[in-house]
Amino acid sequence: MEPGVTTVTIFGQEYSIRGGDDATYVREIAKYVDERMNEVASSTSQITSLRVAILASLNIADELFQEREGRQRTHKELRKRAQKLLKRLEKIPG
Repeated sequence: MEPGVTTVTIFGQEYSIRGGDDATYVREIAKYVDERMNEVASSTSQITSLRVAILASLNIADELFQEREGRQRTHKELRKRAQKLLKRLEKIPG
């Protein structure tokens, strides 16, 4: 196998992935995608692999968007708390 290429299996298909030097990371991502595709396939009968891939992609995108939204809420809350603390500090004589 050439350097920088990692072979993974997703939904029964083998793929050679180029990118990055961290083969463990590539395998971890591929495993995650494989798990999501198998979840979709097991919950739906008689579905093509293309449809499985699309539905799994939508599920993964939903997870991503929810994580982003949660991170934005957390960031906003932290900013509010920091502003409150700063106002308290400004009131301290000094």
